Amino acid sequence: MTHRQSIALVAAFAALVSCGTKPKRSMEQGPAQYKVKLQTTKGDVVILVHRDWSPLGADHFYELVKSGYYDNNAFFRVVKGFMVQFGMNGDPALNKHWSDININDDPPKVPNKTGSVAFAKPSAPNARSTQVFINVADNSASLDPQGFTPFGEVIQGLDLVMTLYSDYGDAPPGGQGPDQGTIAESGNTYLKQHFPHLDYITKATILP
Repeated sequence: MTHRQSIALVAAFAALVSCGTKPKRSMEQGPAQYKVKLQTTKGDVVILVHRDWSPLGADHFYELVKSGYYDNNAFFRVVKGFMVQFGMNGDPALNKHWSDININDDPPKVPNKTGSVAFAKPSAPNARSTQVFINVADNSASLDPQGFTPFGEVIQGLDLVMTLYSDYGDAPPGGQGPDQGTIAESGNTYLKQHFPHLDYITKATILP
C-alpha cells in the first residue's frame, strides 16, 4: 500500500463533511456484540461488531443498519490491496440526512488488520458519519496512527469482499472511480449510469 492510498482515505471523505459544531445527541446503545449480514451482489458477508472496541462507532453502526440506511449501497471505492468502502446511500436526501450526523471519536484499541471494519473519517476530529471501510490488507502501520478505529471484523465472506469489482480503482486523480460529491448529489442514478459494474449491498440486517 502506498502513502498516497493511506492519506486518500482521509482526503476523499473530508470534502463531504460540513464545518461547524453540531449539537450533541443520544444514540440507542447496541449490544456488547452483534452480527450484521450484508446481502451483496457477490453473496452474504457477516460482520461481528465488538462494542468494547469502539462504543460510539458500534452504536452508530447499529442505528444505521436498523434504519435501513445501508440497503442499496454501492461499494463505491474498491482499492486492491488496501480497502473497500461503502456508506453513501443511493437516495441523495437520505444520504444528506445521515451524513450530517457526526459522532465523536473513540480511542483506538485494535489494529486495522485484514478483515477489520472501521468508519472512514476526515482529518478533523469527531466527524465520523456513515462511510465504512473493510480492510482487505493489514493496514495497521499506516491507518492506526491516523486514528481509524475498527469496531468490527468480517467473520464470513471475506473471500467475497476480495472479489468486489475493483477495475475502476480509486477516485480521481488516483483512479477512474466515482466522485463522492456527485454521488451525494445524484445517488445511484449517477453510479448506475457511469459505473455499471460496481457491486452493491442489497440489504443489511442485524442477525438474531
